[in-house]
Amino acid sequence: MLSRRVLALRPMLQNSPRMIVARTSYTPIRYLSQADIDDPNMNGGYINPPRVKRQFRDPYGDWWDKQERRNFNEPVHEDNDILGMFSTEEYTHFTPGHGAVLMSCFIATVLGLCAVTKMYYPDKPAVPREFPDGLEKELGGPRAVRARKASDPL
Repeated sequence: MLSRRVLALRPMLQNSPRMIVARTSYTPIRYLSQADIDDPNMNGGYINPPRVKRQFRDPYGDWWDKQERRNFNEPVHEDNDILGMFSTEEYTHFTPGHGAVLMSCFIATVLGLCAVTKMYYPDKPAVPREFPDGLEKELGGPRAVRARKASDPL
């Protein structure tokens, strides 16, 4: 059905005049405007307060909003979602050097405990059983692999 429609349209398309559309050449060159030069951060001229995380502000200060540690009409930094009290807490308890010392002490302790355990842990949980004549007859005769005799070395 579709092939019949295509074949029926082919003679009509050959007889119709073709329209030629003139295309203009367009080069997407962007020139800086005065607004871009005056506002390099592209935030509409908003003056950001200093980038200080609210976690480091005085918790006992006389804040208008005690939970966010913020005063009324105080400008908010544009990265408030990162700098606010509800963002993740910045870890300042240990320096990286002290953390490396603690990690190496932990690894040394675990390896030392493994070495002491290896020294005092027995190889076998029990003494292997010994059979008279190595159960040669019971295991299949003289050519069979025999069990351990009492005189065999460990």
